[in-house]
Amino acid sequence: MEEEADSCFSSRSERKAQEKAKILQRERERKIFKLAVTSTVPCDSVFYYVQSFSNRMKSMFTQVFDDADELKHKVRQLALAIKQAKNLVVYTGAGISTAASIPDYRGPNGVWTQLQKGRTISSSDLSKAEPTYTHMCIRAMHKEKLVKHVVSQNCDGLHVRSGLPRQALSELHGNMFIEVCTSCSPVREYVRLFDVTERTSLHRHGTGRKCGRCGSELRDTIVHFGERGTLEQPLNWEGAAHAAKTADVILCLGSSLKVLKKYPCLWCMNKAAIKRPKLYIVNLQWTPKDDLAMLKIHAKCDDVLKLLMEELNIHVPSYNRTEDPIFTIATPLKPEEACSHSRDVIAPSVERGFGSGHTEVSTETTSVQGGWFGRGYRKGRTVKKKPL
Repeated sequence: MEEEADSCFSSRSERKAQEKAKILQRERERKIFKLAVTSTVPCDSVFYYVQSFSNRMKSMFTQVFDDADELKHKVRQLALAIKQAKNLVVYTGAGISTAASIPDYRGPNGVWTQLQKGRTISSSDLSKAEPTYTHMCIRAMHKEKLVKHVVSQNCDGLHVRSGLPRQALSELHGNMFIEVCTSCSPVREYVRLFDVTERTSLHRHGTGRKCGRCGSELRDTIVHFGERGTLEQPLNWEGAAHAAKTADVILCLGSSLKVLKKYPCLWCMNKAAIKRPKLYIVNLQWTPKDDLAMLKIHAKCDDVLKLLMEELNIHVPSYNRTEDPIFTIATPLKPEEACSHSRDVIAPSVERGFGSGHTEVSTETTSVQGGWFGRGYRKGRTVKKKPL
């Protein structure tokens, strides 16, 4: 017992020493970088640190791909962890929807990346997208009782449309198909067959339609950058926090985790490190949780899930629009509301020449103003006025 206690104490001390060393190193680099900016005298050490700092920053945004053999080896490790897990929770980001032609945020062609380069972003009707192979895999794993809960940052509603039960889902940033009346108690929900965010944006959530019971204006459920989500559904923070608390394995798919890392309740940070859930990450770029992960897989989500389903011997059904749950839970518009939007309405059947998750979303349409993928997604930047 004494030897075990000594080893635990030693590993804890080593971990704290490593963390302290990293903090001190970052502080030194900040000071040197500040010196390089303010100093007019060239210095070899300053140049070296600035160059290394710049290279490290570039590497964080570079997409990395594991080779075929390494990928198979890693997927086998992931499959073993999933089989042994008692409470597996899946965290999903924009990377699982890129196969449906929905752009991510921090990839080479992502929304934030393009905005940082000074480019304008035009948006199209993303309700034309359909669940990807990864969405269908997650639903299949839940059906097989391998996945307990899914926590998603995505607003595209594709998890619901894949057939994943809503009680097993937390859409932390809202759902573009859902508008609600917050004047009713409890909050009244309206699921639509079109993107309800046409007229909405940051801090402006009114959709222009009225509640069928009290007549108050309906609002969307989207949580924009800089806002705090307070709706019980579809955000389901209670379900997300409970799932994280009981999880022994967390699988992160297609997320940079730069937003999710800010939610302590999702990472059990109040627990000792040894008692926290084991973390597995699938993402092409660096994430702030990489150092804490048991395994990091550099590959596209669909590619990883195809190999994973083979290892788990799970049959994954293709997405069938006629069986899309959204048609059974949707609330039809009243006759006078027929002209309250200009977005395309999802139909139960459509002639298509593509497989599941490969819907083409046109990018040649005119820019859509407002909405979760319109002006509302832009990061607020205040411009400091120079004194006269």
